[in-house]
Amino acid sequence: MSGDGRERSSERIARDIETLSGADYTLSTDAIRRYAYTSVYRNTLDYFTRALQELGFEVNEDPVGTLIARNRPSGEPAFGVGSHCDSNRNGGRYDGTMGVVTALEVCRLSAELGLDLPLQLISFLEEEGSGFGQMLLGSRIMAQRVTEEELKESFTALDDGRSFWDHALEAGYEPGRWRESIHVLDGLTGWIEMHIEQARVLQDTGNRIGVVTAIAGYIHADVVVEGRADHAGATPMDFRLDPGLVLAECVIELERLARAAGKGTVGTVGEIEVHPSLINAIPERIRFSLDIRGVDEDAFRGVARDIAAFAEEAARRRAMTAHYRERQTLSATPLDERIVGALETAATVTGEPFMLMPSGAAHDTMCVADHVPSAMVFVPCRDGISHSPLEDADPEDAALAAEIILAAIRSLQP
Repeated sequence: MSGDGRERSSERIARDIETLSGADYTLSTDAIRRYAYTSVYRNTLDYFTRALQELGFEVNEDPVGTLIARNRPSGEPAFGVGSHCDSNRNGGRYDGTMGVVTALEVCRLSAELGLDLPLQLISFLEEEGSGFGQMLLGSRIMAQRVTEEELKESFTALDDGRSFWDHALEAGYEPGRWRESIHVLDGLTGWIEMHIEQARVLQDTGNRIGVVTAIAGYIHADVVVEGRADHAGATPMDFRLDPGLVLAECVIELERLARAAGKGTVGTVGEIEVHPSLINAIPERIRFSLDIRGVDEDAFRGVARDIAAFAEEAARRRAMTAHYRERQTLSATPLDERIVGALETAATVTGEPFMLMPSGAAHDTMCVADHVPSAMVFVPCRDGISHSPLEDADPEDAALAAEIILAAIRSLQP
């Protein structure tokens, strides 16, 4: 593509993102805040609907509200592009949304350049989990990774406690047909999602594009350490059953285990809940969370297994107890070598700096990849900041990504 063409793409992407950051598209004046079945989320879907209909796409939604647009009849072969346009509750304007906007730009370029590539754009419902506390919910529903009982009872709204099912019905959808969502993937010959990196690897290595080779799996879990509540001043050190000491040992051991596992394995303690939470009391109980991720299944699951055993032993040595409970787990997702190769070739042709890399964050592509050959493209975000109003990314990088995705799809056509 010529420099003028990329500049035009950059301007359109910037304009779309600026518009979708306006008051009609967010519940907050200080951040981007939009999630399933809110009025601002509806407005966002309507914005994409109008833009895609202008290109001649047929636009509809699956039974729970994931947006689908095609320039070929349903079921005919097409290549999928897209992401999600919901946000974190204190989010920025680029996470997810830039991916859908870039997919829209791929559709524009295909029409503008007279390529008429067979395309299907998808904007998944509730990737962030801001409405119902469930990550990747729209794509998990599509991939049949949920149960009807969960949709009716377990998955409840963070704002009012009512079920996902009830909210979907109230919004005019047909959750009773949720199993039909899988047919959105019928006929897809491939799938590419563009996303901001949500880390600083691209920035710090001077690369404008990341071609993603695999998406890390993860385990979310909790460890609860039971000690004994005592007075912080009146209880000698030798008489204490302080769960904080077990917590401290576990945080250090988690770092050691993740480093030893290698292969990009990471471990984080992000939540610490102390009871009672008083400056002058030794806690009776501490709960801490575990977020353990990696692209090598044995490595990251081994870390989870070993930290659970370590916590129990560390507590036992100090005459306390510790219990490990898993919340949620997703397996690592290797991406399709053929599509990754096409993206790598297309990136090379541009002459711009790029790298092959894994994704440490979860994405809807994890669910799509079970059914359709899939890949991802990353663009840098400033200082790795994401899920924040301070999030920042360059539309020029997104325009470059659109050019690369378009070229890759074109090369993959039969």
